[in-house]
Amino acid sequence: MDILQIVSLAIIAALLILLLKEKKSTLAYLLLLFTGVILFTVLITQITHVFSLITYMSNQANIDRMYVEVILKIIGIAYIAEFGAHIVRDAGLEAIASKVEMAGKIFILLLAMPILTTVIESILKFLPD
Repeated sequence: MDILQIVSLAIIAALLILLLKEKKSTLAYLLLLFTGVILFTVLITQITHVFSLITYMSNQANIDRMYVEVILKIIGIAYIAEFGAHIVRDAGLEAIASKVEMAGKIFILLLAMPILTTVIESILKFLPD
């Protein structure tokens, strides 16, 4: 699916949602959710190409695989948390959306701990005893 198809799908879904919103708000929200999932699925397949390229380049540069995997997981968590928060926000539940964003940030922090620990240990090696 190329960008024209994605934009066309989004515009058609937006028009249908606007038409349904007044009379059948539940159906409009389900259409919104369904459209979001379809678009997210299409984008995930495109992102996997980027991840493959990053993995290939890191292998060529002899970068430790653990660091690249952590960074790719962090990027994935950020996208998923943002997508989830937007869906919940579209339902009018701002408080829950902010909790989803907070959960994403906490998971990112947890994943980043090994890298942060390594950086701190490297800095401490340079300091005199």
